[in-house]
Amino acid sequence: MKRTTLTRFLIEQQRHENALPAELRLLIETVARACKTVSHSVGKGALGEVLGSLDSENVQGEVQKKLDVIANEVILEANEWGGHLAAMASEEMDTLYPTPNRYPKGEYLMLFDPIDGSSNIDVDLSVGTIFSVLKASDEVAGRDVTEEDFLQDGRKQVAAGYAIYGPQTILVLSVGTGVYEFTLDREVGAWLLTDADMKMPQGKREFAINMSNRRQWSPGITRYIDERVAGAAGPAGEDWNMRWTASMVADVHRILKRGGVFLYPYDDRTPGNGKAKLRLMYEANPMSYLIEQAGGAATDGFIPIQDVAPTALHQRVGVVLGDKAEVARITEYGKAN
Repeated sequence: MKRTTLTRFLIEQQRHENALPAELRLLIETVARACKTVSHSVGKGALGEVLGSLDSENVQGEVQKKLDVIANEVILEANEWGGHLAAMASEEMDTLYPTPNRYPKGEYLMLFDPIDGSSNIDVDLSVGTIFSVLKASDEVAGRDVTEEDFLQDGRKQVAAGYAIYGPQTILVLSVGTGVYEFTLDREVGAWLLTDADMKMPQGKREFAINMSNRRQWSPGITRYIDERVAGAAGPAGEDWNMRWTASMVADVHRILKRGGVFLYPYDDRTPGNGKAKLRLMYEANPMSYLIEQAGGAATDGFIPIQDVAPTALHQRVGVVLGDKAEVARITEYGKAN
């Protein structure tokens, strides 16, 4: 069976769906090419001397893996010269990265997490790349881009996606017309469409959460998880499975394909003062965009994530996403406590 390539899919979206301008199409193709390069580095592992950590920390205070830095440079270098972007921002950098003056300034902004789940790199488990694209203000054509230009709520995203580097390398993408999956054919170097207009299964009894954080959960999260762990004998009335990969890309991809709910909630203090792990701009917003496009729901435990007003480039939020009914139940439990 002849499959549709990513390039053909994007051109058809441009021509027939009027879903994306030519510049956005070219930007997505550039990101996809960069992900192929990152996939090659991941695949080489120790043979490519990309394993292990560096003697440095990122802006989050996290020790950087070698591959974090390599992937960050690959994505920056691939996208800086094409004329599609006015600036980029990465989880691995303190502040934004403006398009160098020697290159044309584009009309889009991109935020990305070069390697999500980097703790998995050295033990050969799945990791990924997440990206989000925003439209820049018309004003940036005549001035330098600032961090404030990036602080748009998730509803303003014009495209989002992730690549997952596992047994297969997969690109999951949305430009606002649904969610589409492409698998990298390594023999020919092409992204081929393998799942069109993905819809997340509903009613599946599976959750993903880091149980080691149980002591930090709010009463609402504790109640929800305890009911599921109790199984058929408990209030949920059914047995549930738990999965946890320590890579948001891997865990969300499984839920997107198989259903269920993913939780990385605030701790037991109030959201305004509490501690959260995941980054709004680099992780929560793009994943929420994809999940909603696939028929699911995503909240910070209280309101839809895409309605959260950003206040900082590296802002963190609680994340609850997946099955609509389960996300609604968790939100209800949170509000009750």
